[in-house]
Amino acid sequence: MMRVRVNRDQKLILGLMAVMALLIVGVMVLSPQQEAQDATPSATNTGPLGVKAAYLTLQGLGHKTSRWEKPLEELNGALSDAQVANATLVLVEPVFDATQKEALKTATMKFMERGGQVLTTGHNGALLLGGKTDSPQLMQMVCETQPARESGLARAGKVQMSNEGGWDLQGENATGPHANAELTCGKNAVVVSLRVGNGAAVWWSTTTPMTNAELKKDPALKLLLASVDGAQYSHNNAPRDVIFVESMHKGGRDKWATTKGLPILWLSAQTALLFVLLVLSFSRRNGPVRMPVGLPRSSPVEFAISMGDLYEKGEASTAVTEAARRRVLRLLTREVGLSPEIVKEGPEAIAKALELRLGAGARDLAVEVAEHLREAADVSQVKISAKSTLKLAQALSIDAERLQAALVPAGKEFDGIATTTTKEQR
Repeated sequence: MMRVRVNRDQKLILGLMAVMALLIVGVMVLSPQQEAQDATPSATNTGPLGVKAAYLTLQGLGHKTSRWEKPLEELNGALSDAQVANATLVLVEPVFDATQKEALKTATMKFMERGGQVLTTGHNGALLLGGKTDSPQLMQMVCETQPARESGLARAGKVQMSNEGGWDLQGENATGPHANAELTCGKNAVVVSLRVGNGAAVWWSTTTPMTNAELKKDPALKLLLASVDGAQYSHNNAPRDVIFVESMHKGGRDKWATTKGLPILWLSAQTALLFVLLVLSFSRRNGPVRMPVGLPRSSPVEFAISMGDLYEKGEASTAVTEAARRRVLRLLTREVGLSPEIVKEGPEAIAKALELRLGAGARDLAVEVAEHLREAADVSQVKISAKSTLKLAQALSIDAERLQAALVPAGKEFDGIATTTTKEQR
């Protein structure tokens, strides 16, 4: 049986993976639970502020409960008149903007006109019923309700509710549905009922009595049952169907809502880091081994680079231009055939001699050679930049090549004339 040898890098990676796994488990165990932080009054939220207990309680008492997760405007088209007449729509703390208000209000009113009942809460819930809320009249944050009249809702007893303002009975629109105060907190009507067409509605100022934390109290449960069954209007003892609208909650639950409270960001970052470490470790040990590219010290290219570095560090612009100038002067005396005396006289004399030697067609070449020689001679007195030095050295090198090219045709022509003359003389 072959043994697998674990090298030092593999041990390091395995150790990091073990530490990372311990950190992930620790964060998941010690992190707060999702339900405890979730303030969404949803029928699926089991936290203190959720309403899943109300959903299950109504279901256990014989009500057919369901959740509507599509837009509210589509609900009327999905139910028949008979289904609507035996249904109660629960809109817990609905959330919408000003552009949606009229469409949602129309859909809610149409549901009640067809015989359905609505239970809604909060400021936006009042807007859907054609009303509005006023400011709280009591200083305390929580109060016990008092009955405003004799009705099934009022007989629920003293319900603890958050004092967030009541239904504005004084500012009601005369053309809208009339609301009856059922329970009050001081002067605030915190539970009201109203009729619209063949249906009815109940409004609470807050969702508190329906939450999982408060529904265990007897008055809160009685208020919920009376609101759902419509005890103040209907004498039908058959349990009504209850539809919880889930599509209008703040931060509506979606596919990613179930990950709330989990360290998804840290898990992703740690997984990415682990992947990078694995790739680097594998590629470092298993990638192709190649020798670094290097030039031998005997290479002409290496010599040229070394000399260039020396010139650059020493700012030796004079040495560079002088070497190129002397090369051109040596070419003029040895190959072009100019006398040393003419070369010593200067660039003007060189230009005239080149024009005579190479012909009138080489006038431009002669002028350029003389000009470059003059500039190279002036470098010893005037300091120029490295870029200008390189440009001048290249120009002199090109001049040398042009002079050599200009000599070839002249030499061939001279050889031909000399041969012809020799034959004639013979």
